[in-house]
Amino acid sequence: MQLVQLMLGNWKIAATALALTFGALATPVWAANSPSKAMPQVTDEMLANGQTIYFQRCSFCHGLLGDGEGPAAKYLDPRPRDFTLGTFKFRTTQSGELPTNEDLFRTISRGLQGTAMQSFDSDMIKNGLSEDDRWAVIAYIKTFAQEFDDPELDPVKTGKVIALPANRPAYSPELVEKGKVIFEKAKCWSCHGKLGRGDGNKEFRKDDWGFPIRIRNVTHPWKIKAGGEVEDIYMRFTSGISGTPMPSFIKSLSEDDRWNLANYIKSLQHQLTGHQTLRALPVQTELPTDPGDPAWNGAAPMDMRLAGQVVAAPRWQNPSVEMVTVQALFNEKDIAFRITWDDPFKDIKHDDAQAFNPNELAKVGGMTSYVEANDMVPRALDTFRDSVALQFPVKAPQGTKKPHFYRGSSSDQVHLWVWKADLDAANGQGTQEGNARGWKQPIKAQKEDGQQVMGKATWDQGRWTVVMKRPLQTGDKNDVQFQKGIFTPMSVNAWDGSNGEHGLIMSLSTWHYVFLEAPTPMTVYVYAVLAFLIAGGLGIWLMRKVQAEGEMEEETT
Repeated sequence: MQLVQLMLGNWKIAATALALTFGALATPVWAANSPSKAMPQVTDEMLANGQTIYFQRCSFCHGLLGDGEGPAAKYLDPRPRDFTLGTFKFRTTQSGELPTNEDLFRTISRGLQGTAMQSFDSDMIKNGLSEDDRWAVIAYIKTFAQEFDDPELDPVKTGKVIALPANRPAYSPELVEKGKVIFEKAKCWSCHGKLGRGDGNKEFRKDDWGFPIRIRNVTHPWKIKAGGEVEDIYMRFTSGISGTPMPSFIKSLSEDDRWNLANYIKSLQHQLTGHQTLRALPVQTELPTDPGDPAWNGAAPMDMRLAGQVVAAPRWQNPSVEMVTVQALFNEKDIAFRITWDDPFKDIKHDDAQAFNPNELAKVGGMTSYVEANDMVPRALDTFRDSVALQFPVKAPQGTKKPHFYRGSSSDQVHLWVWKADLDAANGQGTQEGNARGWKQPIKAQKEDGQQVMGKATWDQGRWTVVMKRPLQTGDKNDVQFQKGIFTPMSVNAWDGSNGEHGLIMSLSTWHYVFLEAPTPMTVYVYAVLAFLIAGGLGIWLMRKVQAEGEMEEETT
């Protein structure tokens, strides 16, 4: 009883920890796929150990009764699994069947990327569970669903386990091309979109529990919950995902077709860049404002990862935009940025009347700083606009000191270039400049005659591309000033309107840098030539000196 009271008293701390780690969990860190041994025989001692672990580590999300109604559940999307129904999404068993013990072990060990379900493998994380402890908690979880007690429903005994193809051809362009044909033939694009960005449906779908779900963007491997490798993808086609619109294709596609299709999906996955400095490309021509201008093809991209804004209330841990790709061009007068990100819906309307009032947080009890996933903000089409903002410090950084990436502070303001889809749709110019001195105050728009950023945007097949262009130097003391040879900090805020994001309910990045390479001064080349000549002259002098000394020595002997 004391243990239960302790958990209930500290559930807010646990939920907060989930929120703070949510962004990190998006990056795949795979634990062991298979246990070192089969699940031990269940004993009373094993169940008691599993119950203790479950109460301490799992019940905050999944609930004391295993019904998916833990204190943190309503703040999470997707919702935690309801174990009492016996419905499990990620299995190596046929559609509608129970998972194997090894399936449950894999999920608990690896976690589910793109969700709040973390890895619990002690070999992967410091506070993980040993293999025996993982088996114990699995034994306890299975007590929640009566189906596990029926031997006729055991997929191992009934032969309902799915095996990977015995002869699996290695990943190759040939398999990818065959898989592309299957993707078209099986109409996978009708849900996932022609390019796999999740934009096939023009409306929201719901799972069997009545919660809204989004079609998976298969180009983002960190969002493919049960793994983005070919074997993982193949298994999803074959087993289906119970409780969701994702069916099993075991009867409609052959084993070879499913394997080829998995290879094609693998080929669509975006490969993240690994650097945090955006090198702007110098050009001699006028900078383009058209997102599709060929000039952008030569500019090196930089991917910036974003997480939900959980720094201060209203905290939001269910962001839609988790990555933007940025490029930059500059000439002697101007600088231009191109920002690209995936969004399945083109949201160009904004209803201020439905905007969230942060005072509502005070009404929900103990969790007074987080926004619920589904009931506190409308997550629907035609409600809020899509938007993106570039943020820069106003003052040139001194050393490593920078403003806080969340809107700066009262003594260290930031400059924001904010693009809004509804304004762009209305007049073709959706970018506004403003300044912020911390998150407690709204962005202060600059005066009309100080608005110098020009922009243009396009949305195509689940992807926004926005260009923002401005002079390198301005006469406004509240503007960022770009200089060659200087690393200028840059961060991004993003809003997906149909995901309910507006105001401070958004995703954001930490600081990265943009660098405008300065031309090498002619003196550098002059000094290099002089150094070469001097070094060469000294070398010749030394050689002649040694040679002369050798000749003198021969004469004396």
